[in-house]
Amino acid sequence: MKKLTRPTRKLPIVREGLGIKTLPEMVEMVGETYEENIVYKMPRNNQLYTLKYWQLLEYVKRIGRYLKEELGLGKGDHIAIIGENRPEWAISYFSVPWIGGISVPLDARASFDTHKFIIDFAEVKAVIASGKYLSSMNEIKEEVPHLKHVISMEDFESIFNKYAKGVERENVKLDDLLEILFTSGTTGDPKGVMLTHRNIMSNVDDIYKIIDIGPDDVSFSVLPIHHSYECTVGQVATVYSGVQIFYARSLNPREMMADLKAARPTFWLTVPLLLEKMYVKIRKQLEGQKGLKGLLTKVMPKKMIGKKVKEALGFDRLRFVVSGGAALPRWVSKGMEELGFPILQGYGLSETSPLISVNPPYDKIKNESVGLVIPSDEVEIRDVDSEGNGEIVVRGPNVMKGYYKNETATRETFTTDGWLMTGDIGYFDEEGYLYITGRKKFVIVTKGGKNVFPEEIEEKLTKSPFIEEAMVFSPDDEQIQALIYPDLDEVARALEKMGKEFNDENVWQLIKQEVDKVNRHLEAYKRIRHFAIRFEEFPKTTTRKIKRHLFRGLRLTPDIKVMKG
Repeated sequence: MKKLTRPTRKLPIVREGLGIKTLPEMVEMVGETYEENIVYKMPRNNQLYTLKYWQLLEYVKRIGRYLKEELGLGKGDHIAIIGENRPEWAISYFSVPWIGGISVPLDARASFDTHKFIIDFAEVKAVIASGKYLSSMNEIKEEVPHLKHVISMEDFESIFNKYAKGVERENVKLDDLLEILFTSGTTGDPKGVMLTHRNIMSNVDDIYKIIDIGPDDVSFSVLPIHHSYECTVGQVATVYSGVQIFYARSLNPREMMADLKAARPTFWLTVPLLLEKMYVKIRKQLEGQKGLKGLLTKVMPKKMIGKKVKEALGFDRLRFVVSGGAALPRWVSKGMEELGFPILQGYGLSETSPLISVNPPYDKIKNESVGLVIPSDEVEIRDVDSEGNGEIVVRGPNVMKGYYKNETATRETFTTDGWLMTGDIGYFDEEGYLYITGRKKFVIVTKGGKNVFPEEIEEKLTKSPFIEEAMVFSPDDEQIQALIYPDLDEVARALEKMGKEFNDENVWQLIKQEVDKVNRHLEAYKRIRHFAIRFEEFPKTTTRKIKRHLFRGLRLTPDIKVMKG
């Protein structure tokens, strides 16, 4: 395959866009256009809570009036939002810019100290919080002088009922700041990404042009709502198209499965880890069937099996599954495709609002790639190495304004001619599809000048049924090493069958066999020279990426077989 530095084509446009509007203009438009349609559903107190589009608009207007008239908040004020995936979070996100404010979405899973740092650093004047975060936010309010108000999402209904009429939207411009999004990051340096109305809404309009979703569609919301991927694509873009959003109560497997069956979604945003866990579970259940059922699953076509699987999960109406946030292992996407799941792998960054590329829903799908570039973006590959891989750079209306109070980091992230450097390494094929081969920060350059991408080896390792997670690194840019978290249930079953005790040495020996299998198919300079086992999951960001910075300076020696702690 020839590797190119520029795409030969972009994503095909399947319908005309609605034009780039500010977020308040969009809320007004959808509230009037889809008036009686349901916008949100969520199980609550053994009932199904629903909200219509006209009610969404009214909530935004009345919450806006409360923020503006009672609390004195207005244009340019920074207002943080924290809570679970729920209608009130989305209402908050739409209400803040309605009065000209700037949203600061907080990661609900982050620590108290992280929340306090962001609220202080971003000069937040008010926080809108769900019930479980009120106590910690009020505690921060006592310690941060400029935080004046903590508003409870649980009070939204009473605020709605208090006013017969809301406030008219503030006259904000496309290039006004919409939000400051603090990235969790895998390198340990969270930065405040400044995104304007134009940044986010140009991305939303592009999504509208390339994916034909509308009032007949139902989206299933389960990913962290503060994150750019779920917020822009899963919340704003779906509402822009008149889609109904069904909020899962949690990631608890039992609750999530019950909610999936109730929602019967047609559109689902997910991350590779969720898809991988789902596929492995499906595969185990199919392989474990005995008797007539087991015989039938061996002779039935996979698409027929897949149809029954989808019906059982509540995916019988599924039109699109978009995977993003991290690289989707090809064995997972291929396995799901064979069962008839319509997988579309995409790619983006918080700094690009987030979408840069996605596999075309109505064209050739290549999920080994991250698809074709969206209509509004320009993408190039620069500083290409001898193997045709180089850094991906992006230019377009969705590219951030910069990092909040960090001009140095902003300058370092843009080229002298104004392109955003993504830090990702990749290439285009002859048909215009973009491929990611690794992260610039993680690439290992051997003394012989060869590039080793840890992600490539990690994907091969995690194909093993005995390996749950792996992190490949090099302490000296020469010797390739790996830290491995096994699938403990599978390892225990395998050792029991072999009549062996479950102990450190036997686990290590079993994993060694898997590492040896992978090494046999790798070039000599990519082979793992030493590895160690850890018996707990790797610490991760909210998008389920390993926090590699926590392992800086790690060096394994032959006497280390198990890493404790």
